[in-house]
Amino acid sequence: MTRARDLGVPLPGRTGEHNALTDVPGVEIGFTTLVEGESVRTGVTAVLPRGRKDFAVPCAAGTYALNGNGEMTGTAWLAETGSLTLPVLITSTHAVGACHRGTIDWVVRERPDVAAEWLLPVVAETWDGYLNDSTAATIHSGHAIAAIDAARTGPVSEGSVGGGTGMTCYGFKGGTGTASRVVSYGDDEYTVGTLVQANFGSRRELTVAGEHVGAELAADNPMEEDWAAPSGAGSVIVIVGTDAPLLPGQCTSLARRVPLGLARTGTAGSHFSGDLFLAFSTANPGALTSRFPRTEEAEYESLRFVPWGRLDPFFEAVVQATEEAVLNALFANEEMTGHRGHRVPALPTARWRAV
Repeated sequence: MTRARDLGVPLPGRTGEHNALTDVPGVEIGFTTLVEGESVRTGVTAVLPRGRKDFAVPCAAGTYALNGNGEMTGTAWLAETGSLTLPVLITSTHAVGACHRGTIDWVVRERPDVAAEWLLPVVAETWDGYLNDSTAATIHSGHAIAAIDAARTGPVSEGSVGGGTGMTCYGFKGGTGTASRVVSYGDDEYTVGTLVQANFGSRRELTVAGEHVGAELAADNPMEEDWAAPSGAGSVIVIVGTDAPLLPGQCTSLARRVPLGLARTGTAGSHFSGDLFLAFSTANPGALTSRFPRTEEAEYESLRFVPWGRLDPFFEAVVQATEEAVLNALFANEEMTGHRGHRVPALPTARWRAV
């Protein structure tokens, strides 16, 4: 798997060990990838902020929508409580229901005591209908369960894997990408990681490390030549994670910085692209509980957090890691042909270098 840095793309910031969201301690990521026949190019991505063992322990979290032409379930509860539990799944537009059900089924299997109260899973989507028969009932709840079961720490596969299997980005083959940054804070060091499902942008917009290369790479763009959808349509989901201690509102502020990283890759944010982001902090385990009270006694919770005035380095990390994750989704990919013979070329790395 070739990544942007492997080809000499000059990108700022100090990365974690794997340059991935899994550099945040405890985070696990898993995939179900479905490539079958001529019309199945889809899948499911699962992000477990505290891994399978501690999936029911809440994280502080916040969301932000640059453009609401998409879906991310569970956001009303996140806005109400600032508390995230359960695996987060990313998939194809018409598979949200199946993944929602699959997450519930997985919790019932693993922790029936948790399932006995109520479950509001977070499932997000982007549309893969150019390469995949998106109206077919391909993805079922078992695929969601398999993605969660496959979640691991360590290096993360990129490109056409999981929910990113059938996705496109800037007219090239897109999909799944990830990156991380290490942030020093006094004597402590924290990690900020991002994972993107990149399915957005028109070819002319593409920018790599500040160089506007889209116009020079305009050739071989079948999506724009023979597809009715407006250029730039698609969507992008970004998950941001950190082990820095943050308030839910501060997680929302991290999510608000994601568009700045996307903009570095060229996009102006198409109306036809649902751009939805979620950020979480794995610090403060045991706080932000939302279950029924067990006693009549008054209880209190405490949150340790970075002061608001000290958040700028974390904002910068989000921007840098988002930009790099998008580029990794492009550079780690190969050409794909799918539904109805539609073809999407990979980013031509040799041509990019020449430009």
